[in-house]
Amino acid sequence: MTEQSALLLRKQLAELNKNPVEGFSAGLIDDDDIYQWEVVVIGPQDTLFEGGFFKANLTFPHDYPLRPPKMKFVTEIWHPNVAKNGDVCISILHEPGEDRFGYEKPEERWLPIHTVETIMISVISMLADPNSDSPANVDAAKEWREDPNGEFKKKVARCVRKSQEMAFD
Repeated sequence: MTEQSALLLRKQLAELNKNPVEGFSAGLIDDDDIYQWEVVVIGPQDTLFEGGFFKANLTFPHDYPLRPPKMKFVTEIWHPNVAKNGDVCISILHEPGEDRFGYEKPEERWLPIHTVETIMISVISMLADPNSDSPANVDAAKEWREDPNGEFKKKVARCVRKSQEMAFD
């Protein structure tokens, strides 16, 4: 599977370079490792994250696309669906099959038809519309639910400012 997955990832990277998708950019961390990508998510317009440049790493398993990649923000981000260590927690990145907790339907989880583009569009959508029912960051979820324009907004604004400063380092 390793050769097939590497071929598929090279094809997806070439397609993204040829036809960039609004809202993110993607490339390899190291030109010799097709399984380690760096992406920059541009904070979506009309959201608290607007103006931010959030770096993240996508780590693909060698049996991709049968299993999903892991995504971890390197840039600090305050969001209900991003753990404090940067790990992204959304359905599309969960292992395929039944959810043992019964929260997600199998079709909401990873499917081999997903691509880097569909993953990133889901992440951008997640930034615009957090799911506080299944949070990776309970504190952010609580602030989002109880006072989205108070402490939550302040913390996100600080992350946006820091991301802008880091983007030009």
